[in-house]
Amino acid sequence: MLNAPIAFIIFNRPRHTRQSFEAIRAQRPSKLLIIADGPRPGHPTDFDRCRETREVVANIDWPCEVLRHYSDDNMGCKLRVSSGLDWVFSQVERAIILEDDCIPHEDFFSYCDALLDRYENDSRVWVITGNNFQHGKKQGDASYYFSKFNHCWGWATWRRAWKHYRVDIPFWPEWGSTADWRRKLPDPVERTVWSGLLDRVKRGEIDTWDYQWTACVWYHGGLTATPNVNLVTNIGFGPDATHTVTSGDEEGLPIYPLGELIHPQKVKQNVSADRHVFNHNFGGLNHPDRFMNRLKKRRDQFLRSPQWIVKKFRQVFNRQA
Repeated sequence: MLNAPIAFIIFNRPRHTRQSFEAIRAQRPSKLLIIADGPRPGHPTDFDRCRETREVVANIDWPCEVLRHYSDDNMGCKLRVSSGLDWVFSQVERAIILEDDCIPHEDFFSYCDALLDRYENDSRVWVITGNNFQHGKKQGDASYYFSKFNHCWGWATWRRAWKHYRVDIPFWPEWGSTADWRRKLPDPVERTVWSGLLDRVKRGEIDTWDYQWTACVWYHGGLTATPNVNLVTNIGFGPDATHTVTSGDEEGLPIYPLGELIHPQKVKQNVSADRHVFNHNFGGLNHPDRFMNRLKKRRDQFLRSPQWIVKKFRQVFNRQA
């Protein structure tokens, strides 16, 4: 039986919920907290789908304390998840958090359980994620490394960290003009991307809660323990998704066993791993500013030395020969 409580966030996707709930059932947590949003106005199928989804988790067939926080009305992603997690951490000191479209490997739970114990009182560590976006590249010799990115497709945290969450990010945009902001995001392209996202969140243009969580963790200098293999897959991309809408169902990233849990020697951000995530998952590599910077660099090289273009021509010619 799992030691840490599990917070399970559901809405209107019974098919996905059955799959994720089976992974939870296999762990037999002693405490389960379930958050559910209500049907959306103007969506005629939502009432039945929300009801059917709640029926999936109606009968708990193992010894378990179950707490439910259900909304009759639709609150939307931003307010339902944020208020639901406020409720969770008013009940418990720590929790593993799963949404209905996130399917974890069984090692995810023991990994979170162990790290929730190990870093319980370490103010440097704010989040434990089950997600890995390194495309097969291992970072360091341990089972996990530390990142500034708190990916939330299966994660865990403590009340001590979540108490700093502010859905309205009151420190933004003033923080964006400080030396602390530039120090935590030294790449100017990355600052441009995240400034744009947080501006849109502040204006209410994005109905989400997770960009605010990232901003709060950064603002307070927190790090995220990140596994060296992907432990959770998101199966939520599809035509019935709320945010990750695609024309058909898409398979998530594959998941792998973590194996023996080996702890890193230092709690320190892996900068190169985070650069990879920004470049490949947040569009940094192909951002227009990055492209223009490359053009300017080549222009400057040419102006400094006309021989540069001759060298490039010879390289191309030799490859084609």
